[in-house]
Amino acid sequence: MTARCHPRAANFNLMDTVKTLMRIVMGVALIGAGIAHLTFQRVEFQAQVPDWFPLDEDFVVIASGIVEIALGLAAILLVRHKALVGWTIAAFFVVIFPGNLWQWIEGKDAFGLDTDAKRFGRLFLQPAFIAIALFATNAWTNRPCRTDTEQRQPAAASSEPNTRRKRAGMPTADP
Repeated sequence: MTARCHPRAANFNLMDTVKTLMRIVMGVALIGAGIAHLTFQRVEFQAQVPDWFPLDEDFVVIASGIVEIALGLAAILLVRHKALVGWTIAAFFVVIFPGNLWQWIEGKDAFGLDTDAKRFGRLFLQPAFIAIALFATNAWTNRPCRTDTEQRQPAAASSEPNTRRKRAGMPTADP
């Protein structure tokens, strides 16, 4: 049985520290964006809601702002569930991507994106945000960590031939 990685592990790992900082910065940025949705940039965010979308623009901006605040808080506070939070944030970024695409297609000015080139360039930030969400939360590698003791211990020898192959799901010589 393997033990889950603990944030206070005895060994300092620089990459874990970098990922933790990235996760916290991402969480703060999401909270900030959510607050902006609800307050001073509310009209700007409405430019990203497609005309064909069946819900009121203001409702969509308010709802997405609330979701961003919740996701930001989750990224910071739900450390034990950070991989699930990371996948959820990545899915959210995928869901809102059509708004960015719509802003480019329709040529709507918002957030200083006042040319087609700037709006087009913004489209490439969304995949970067998705990658950051997955990387900073260890979502691509959501596997339990082994303790040093467990890594050093060899697998127990078995008297039954092909046991390791069977455990690994590999074909064996058995009929």
